[in-house]
Amino acid sequence: MDKLQVVGGKRLEGEIVISGAKNAALPILCAGLLTSGDLELSNVPRLHDVKTILKLLAQTGLAVSQDDERVTLNGSAITTLEAPYELVKTMRASILVLGPLLARFGEAKVSLPGGCAIGSRPVDQHIKGLRALGAEITIEGGYIYAKCKKLKGARIRTDMITVTGTENLLMAATLAEGETVLENAAREPEVTDLANLLVAMGAKIEGIGTDRLVIQGVAELHGARHAVISDRIEAATFLCAVAATGGDILLKNTRTDYFDVALDKLREIGLVMTMGPASIRAQMGGRPKPVSFRTTEYPGFPTDMQAQFMAVNTIASGASRITETIFENRFMHVQEMNRLGASIQTEGNTAHVKGVDRLVGAPVMATDLRASASLVIAAMAAQGTTIIDRIYHLDRGYDRMEVKLSAVGANIVRIK
Repeated sequence: MDKLQVVGGKRLEGEIVISGAKNAALPILCAGLLTSGDLELSNVPRLHDVKTILKLLAQTGLAVSQDDERVTLNGSAITTLEAPYELVKTMRASILVLGPLLARFGEAKVSLPGGCAIGSRPVDQHIKGLRALGAEITIEGGYIYAKCKKLKGARIRTDMITVTGTENLLMAATLAEGETVLENAAREPEVTDLANLLVAMGAKIEGIGTDRLVIQGVAELHGARHAVISDRIEAATFLCAVAATGGDILLKNTRTDYFDVALDKLREIGLVMTMGPASIRAQMGGRPKPVSFRTTEYPGFPTDMQAQFMAVNTIASGASRITETIFENRFMHVQEMNRLGASIQTEGNTAHVKGVDRLVGAPVMATDLRASASLVIAAMAAQGTTIIDRIYHLDRGYDRMEVKLSAVGANIVRIK
């Protein structure tokens, strides 16, 4: 099992190219099931989760051709309408094949998903929505069985805001008969990116970017070309890294219009940023200032950045309070940061962080994807050497993080 060895105390200087967004690429790849035409995708990140979803799609009969960050899909010869447990158990996003398979072929068998152990993240909203569209759904032996000769448009209001739920129902509705209205829909940029692809494939969708999506079903979708948006979470993670270590980095292939809240908090920390058309220059000279925040659905503070900001707060010049409202188990990195000398106490869904003068390297263990990134940041800010175990979590969502950080001055190597 791979580990990362990090020797802290190095300032970051140089350029980093931001990869395509994991949370946009996964549903977009699943959209290849909706058409018999070619889907030509670019800026697809090289991640373990992408490999897993492509393997899952290929076993259905979807033709997959990959050249670095370009992927071409063709769904003209799909024969298997099943997502088996062996592939689904490691990644929750696998549930996103359910809507497309059901909508185009009238049935699907999908294992209940797994993924990071940061909360229950139930799929009941997916099932509720598909039933509203006319599907007959049963759950047996850990599998979701769904059937419907032809989905019918409906008005669907989810009980909570769910990103993958919105994406699944959106894809299903594109091929349903009549009009579907999705209310309380997620507004994340990654949902918008999927919707824009579906429109390029011939779907009729109104309200893109809002919490009310209106879809007029069409008989079929066709192929399209699409570039996956850049990863706002990866960009913000690297900005947290320079805020914690000091330095001067230039992020390329990024946008600033879809993570304003995180950027505002970084300014509060003391990070000086200069925005370009597709770049951010970030400079940090002194000790970070503490920032308090509360995670909420987009456009609020993203839960996927909570751990990384906590890492910066551990060495800030004061105390901060962090409240997690999205996932109930997303403070598992706290005890690992405390092993590095951080002063963090949790009370329910709130973490109280008292900034310390220094962190000291120690062996730590990654517990989930974003926790992995937060430990890398803390390790780079610490004195001495830190060994981070279980970094397979990191590889699920970051494209060669240690390579990118090494190129800008970090002392970080992968140990096989």
